[in-house]
Amino acid sequence: MSDKALQTTTAAPALIVSIVTLLVELFANPAQAVDFPRSPGDPAAVARGKQVFSVNCGFCHGSDGRGGEGGPNLLRSPIVLNDTHGEAIATVVLSGRPEKGMPKFDLSADSIADVAAFVHSIPIGRGAGQGAFNPKTILVGDAAAGRTYFFGAGHCSQCHSLQGDFAHIGARLDPKTLQDNIISGGATTMLGAPLPTAPPRTATITLASGEVIQGNVISIDDFNVSLTDSAGKRHSFPRQGAQPRVEIKNPLQAHLDSLRTWRDVDIHDLTAFLVKQQ
Repeated sequence: MSDKALQTTTAAPALIVSIVTLLVELFANPAQAVDFPRSPGDPAAVARGKQVFSVNCGFCHGSDGRGGEGGPNLLRSPIVLNDTHGEAIATVVLSGRPEKGMPKFDLSADSIADVAAFVHSIPIGRGAGQGAFNPKTILVGDAAAGRTYFFGAGHCSQCHSLQGDFAHIGARLDPKTLQDNIISGGATTMLGAPLPTAPPRTATITLASGEVIQGNVISIDDFNVSLTDSAGKRHSFPRQGAQPRVEIKNPLQAHLDSLRTWRDVDIHDLTAFLVKQQ
């Protein structure tokens, strides 16, 4: 599915859909509440949805939707979290995301609704959805281990500083918002729409004539790319296959790349550490 189409229907650019998003699973404390509690779905719809999901989606996204062979964790996706009966999920399912290797699926509206019922039935955490969500229940990590991860394997300190952009971050953001920002890079709202403070993606476009144009990306999809150059002039070019050549640089690419390797325990530990930066 193209960025332009996704922005039109779900307000979520490709930046977040590949992140396709998401929010972190709560685990470790059997008594804690799940992040986004839902009313129990129709057991028959859940059973049908599980079967459809297993056949069409399970290989990439895992049998429980937590990620598999190349597909992201759906339970953390803003699209899934804001979906009710498949109306948001359908946009991605029916159109696909060819640039990310996801084909479109010719499923009926009823089948998509069943898939949604199944995905929504999967608990995010071990709390069985008891009670309202308390942001502080996310603080189940080890702050000391989080510090080690921040300055070590997580490579967080290569871009962030506790004396700079992360100074007093624990006082500025509640634990849940902080944890969400770890996943998104602080670039999106819950619905996946870019924040005004999000660093822009830049593009280098090489035309068939050899002319090179650079600027900030306005939009890009399979058919068109638009940007503004340093003088503020807007440029739009139709795309046909590999022409023109388009190179995108995303300041948040490190966050996107980490989504496939992050462990829940690392994110929880990192959250516990950053919350202490008061």
